[in-house]
Amino acid sequence: MEINMRFSNDMDDEYEKLFRRLNPPRVVIDNEACKNATVIRVDSANKHGKLLEVVQVLTDLNLIITKAYISSDGGWFMDVFNVTDQDGKKVIDEAILDIITKSLGTESCFTSSIRSFGVKQSVDHTAIELTGSDRPGLLSEVSAVLTHLKCNVLNAEVWTHNMRAAAVMQVTDEETGSAIIDPEKLSRIKELLCNVLKGSNKSRGAKTVVSHGVTHIERRLHQMMFADRDYERASNDELNEKQRPNVSVVNWHEKDYSVITIRSKDRAKLLFDTVCTLTDMEYVVFHANIDAEGPEAHQEYYIKHVDGSPSKIRGRETKDYTMS
Repeated sequence: MEINMRFSNDMDDEYEKLFRRLNPPRVVIDNEACKNATVIRVDSANKHGKLLEVVQVLTDLNLIITKAYISSDGGWFMDVFNVTDQDGKKVIDEAILDIITKSLGTESCFTSSIRSFGVKQSVDHTAIELTGSDRPGLLSEVSAVLTHLKCNVLNAEVWTHNMRAAAVMQVTDEETGSAIIDPEKLSRIKELLCNVLKGSNKSRGAKTVVSHGVTHIERRLHQMMFADRDYERASNDELNEKQRPNVSVVNWHEKDYSVITIRSKDRAKLLFDTVCTLTDMEYVVFHANIDAEGPEAHQEYYIKHVDGSPSKIRGRETKDYTMS
């Protein structure tokens, strides 16, 4: 049975590669169609996670997505993005335009899905992933442990939310200047850091993972926070409701879609964060409209679960109805 399943998966992979070669992605960058933004059109064979790949590329280039139209019905992915640089101007830098074309166009056909998500195998450093209870001085305590164990921190990114913390740190061995390979030292790092992360919170756990390969850091932090269920609010959470996004979920029975509408204050990487969250929850975006030209962002998504069923998300306003 296991051999048959492996053979089936291999056949599916080969079919997907053939289909993409016969239907290569097409990227059109237009600086004339819109008065105040560069218009990027991406057409390609669709697959789960494709939208996240595209949004991630644009976000990593520090581009601001002011509008987007997304459609991925029928196995084909057709997206239009209006983008500007950080100064709100059209993108005219040829180097950036070339990266967009290569990353999303024909050359991406011959790139593995792992590479497209930013996975980099490295012998130069060790990646440490941490999740645990947030508290004042936590980062200092983590740094003190790594210093004591003779580790140099090359880079660190830390997120906190709802009294939970997640971090991805890239470290090297102080003696060799490269990745840490001593299994005893790695085990000691995991043990001590896990104790620090637990703190006095006995009701929630802590986790430390060490590896020599790390995904796109912000993408990975999304996955870590979601797995840690950081979205669960404490009963004494008194955040002003006006500060929260307005989220409504409507079940469109005739099309088996769930329609999610989000209104919130616009901010950097908002679309990337939203698409990451839907992907982590295993939802597929079939259609979407995004408008973030003003101080408020409006996002509308037509989604289904990866198994084809409508969403079971419950928003602040949830409705069930049939559209004629």
